Amino acid sequence: MTNSPAAVLEENAEIVTESEPSAVLHANNDAPAAELQAAIAQSQSSNDNLTAYIEEADYPRLCEALLFASERALAIKDLQAFFPAEFDLLPVLQELQAHYQNRGLQLVELGGKWSFRTAADLAPHLKRERTVQRKLSRATVETLAIIAYHQPVTRAEIEDIRGVAVAQGTLDILLQANWIKPGRRRETPGRPVTWITTDEFLQHFGIVELVDLPGFDELKAAGLLDKSRPSPGPLFQSPDEVAVDTGSPADDEEL
Repeated sequence: MTNSPAAVLEENAEIVTESEPSAVLHANNDAPAAELQAAIAQSQSSNDNLTAYIEEADYPRLCEALLFASERALAIKDLQAFFPAEFDLLPVLQELQAHYQNRGLQLVELGGKWSFRTAADLAPHLKRERTVQRKLSRATVETLAIIAYHQPVTRAEIEDIRGVAVAQGTLDILLQANWIKPGRRRETPGRPVTWITTDEFLQHFGIVELVDLPGFDELKAAGLLDKSRPSPGPLFQSPDEVAVDTGSPADDEEL
């Protein structure tokens, strides 16, 4: 008796259902690493494994593919889930390790786990350095200006001028740029460290000597200071510009 079309479809559907586990086990190269980890967990919790569908001669290739596709190092017990329990994986791993010994990728065992890594002797050739331009924060610029115009100056004096505490990261940035360096300790209680600018600071900003630092009028003319700002204080004045009161009030009235 001929089966009806409905019976044929039902029979084929059962065949497809029975073949679904192989789809998980035959993951292609485009499958995410997470799927590989799921396959390992599934294989460890069941009797199914990939070796039921491939020849024993392909075991080394399978082991190589598993190591390459994994996002983490694999122990032998992780790999063993894909092979018969009686199959010894260690000789296969050692053979692969010898095969990749003089290549750009090497099979490495660390802590009992195996993974592919780039050859250590190629590390210097894989590095690329580039200069990253970073804009200094306002606090860093203000701190640098205070050190440049008031050096040698202590951290407490910087905080007194700015009116706020100086974050350690601010000085670290200037130290890393090699624009400031520690000076002599101040002969005061606690002997605090003073900060001064370096030759690198002068070279970077195109300054021959510290006396060539722009004054208040120059900064004002360049638009770096508000023109409505009050008269300059000692920060932007040279010693010759600072008025010294050596006479009496009567003498000042006569002038």
